[in-house]
Amino acid sequence: SCSLTEAKEFVKRLRRQTDLCNMVKTVRALLNNNSTVTVLRSGLHAIFNEKSLDVTKDLFQEKFRNPKKRQKNIQLKCLKNFISSLTSSTDIRDLLSCLSSDLQTFVIKPSKSKEAFKEQASDFMLKWNLLLSNVGKILTINRTDSFG
Repeated sequence: SCSLTEAKEFVKRLRRQTDLCNMVKTVRALLNNNSTVTVLRSGLHAIFNEKSLDVTKDLFQEKFRNPKKRQKNIQLKCLKNFISSLTSSTDIRDLLSCLSSDLQTFVIKPSKSKEAFKEQASDFMLKWNLLLSNVGKILTINRTDSFG
């Protein structure tokens, strides 16, 4: 039973590693294409300029009715930082470094305990996934050139 659990965990980690490797290959190919990066950046900037993400912002704030507990939208800050780092000459390691730095600043350092970190990291991931799926949806529906 113990070895079966370990084997299942190993397979999960291997799948994640494979998925990450495939994603890195795809992103590297995209970053090497100047026109693709330019169109993607303009599409992402347009999303912010058109206020297309206002619904997402409202969803983030809904949980925090008490102003003292209101959390600044760190996911949007991270996405904006990511977009500003995105150029056709950017190496994927630089993009990952940008995200890593933001996670240090907004999630890891502010956590006072292991429990607080788990809660904050979980909350960040939930909202980050929601934000990215909404961005993907908006690009797919309104800006197919950027998403393609």
